[in-house]
Amino acid sequence: MDLRDYRRILRRYWVGVLACTLAGLVVAGAGSLLLRPTYTAYTQLFVAIQSTGSVAELQQGNSFTQARVQSYVQAAKTPAVLQPVIDSLALDLTPAQLATQVAARADMSTVLITISVADSSPVQAASVAEAVSASLIALVGELESPASGGSSPVKLSVVTPAVAPATPSSPNIRLNLAIGLLGGLVAGVCLALLRSAMDTYVRGEQDLRLVTEAPLLGGISFDADAAKKPLLTQASPQSPRAESFRQIRTNLQFASVNNKSKTVLVTSSLPSEGKSTTATNLAIALSQAGQRVVLVDADLRRPMVANYLGLESSAGLTTALVGTSHVQDLLQPWGEGELYVLTSGQIPPNPSELLGSPAMSGVISRLEELFDAVIIDAPPLLPVTDATVLAQKAGGVILVAGMNKLRSQDLEKALSSLSLVEAKLLGVVLNLLPTKGPDAYSYTYYSHETAPAGRKQRAQSSRTMNASHVKGVRRSRSSSNIQDYVG
Repeated sequence: MDLRDYRRILRRYWVGVLACTLAGLVVAGAGSLLLRPTYTAYTQLFVAIQSTGSVAELQQGNSFTQARVQSYVQAAKTPAVLQPVIDSLALDLTPAQLATQVAARADMSTVLITISVADSSPVQAASVAEAVSASLIALVGELESPASGGSSPVKLSVVTPAVAPATPSSPNIRLNLAIGLLGGLVAGVCLALLRSAMDTYVRGEQDLRLVTEAPLLGGISFDADAAKKPLLTQASPQSPRAESFRQIRTNLQFASVNNKSKTVLVTSSLPSEGKSTTATNLAIALSQAGQRVVLVDADLRRPMVANYLGLESSAGLTTALVGTSHVQDLLQPWGEGELYVLTSGQIPPNPSELLGSPAMSGVISRLEELFDAVIIDAPPLLPVTDATVLAQKAGGVILVAGMNKLRSQDLEKALSSLSLVEAKLLGVVLNLLPTKGPDAYSYTYYSHETAPAGRKQRAQSSRTMNASHVKGVRRSRSSSNIQDYVG
């Protein structure tokens, strides 16, 4: 994956990343407030060698002192130092317990020993630090004293007395909040990457490209009103939904430029991906462009075209396939353009056999003679074999992919079934795309209200010309019937 893929994943799962970041911040803040404050007091000791002051003795004493300092640091946490501290301060602790509160250190290049004591009481911390330093001084003086008697050649002196700290050394609220924020952010990003790796749903063009390099004819954004108003004619002519189908119409013309057949099969991998509405609106868009179009509802299991268009479905494709009526007599005009509809007819018990019969091939051939474009709404590919059978008879196939409904493995199976019968895939239409986010698919267009003045004048002139054209079409259609047109 490149940087754009990571950015797309973060934009897709930004809510989870933000939630994890805030959770880390809250946990760090709550933990800091619940922790008992700890105060740390410090004292410093200077280690020196008592000598006559000659240069040679000073150099020899300095080397000796630096060699012994680390031993004194280790001795600061021994029971020999800590037990006198416990006795003098009457602490209810053992030397091992007190050793966990005491720390001693010294730099390699110095003769300074720093002793620190942590405690929940600042006064207690200072008192223990002073007592430890005094006990260490006494222990070193005793250990370094000559066996023959006399004073110790090593002298430890307090150079920085311990004082009660005014502020606690821990918890460091700012540091904890920063760590919680960073930890939550890292956890959120890792969770987003894990979700992306485990997510097999097709959510946008990038996910589609991981499965196939088939041409993308267009994308249709999710519209909450589409369930009640599914038709293209029910939306504003300048709406993104209308523009989507106009682009699909244009791209389809380029995709099928070398295709001799006029028949286009519209299907999907699974049910509820929007193939029927896509086929219906594509037929409407083609008729609005001045083409003579017939829409065939070949979904003989769950026909929907007649419901969308408000047409009679008792007689239709199955009626023609069984030879009861001629296909010309079953076509129903719809709308103001040159659009005719062949509904499904009665649902048969053997849809696959009917759709794969020579009679179906004859119906398609007859419709191709009468119309500029034949749009067939077919059943989904995976549940039944109807669409696979029909794909062999059509000049090209449009596969509708419903976002957030289709898994990549299902899309692969659908494409494989089309490839198995050597069907020509004209392209893919992404349906139900989100309107916002990394997978959004939108168009930039001028509305009537936002268009410049010159564009408004041209739009008004175009509407006047279109109105005259529509009136002429209405007069022409009123003077002839469907039998005259297709006869």
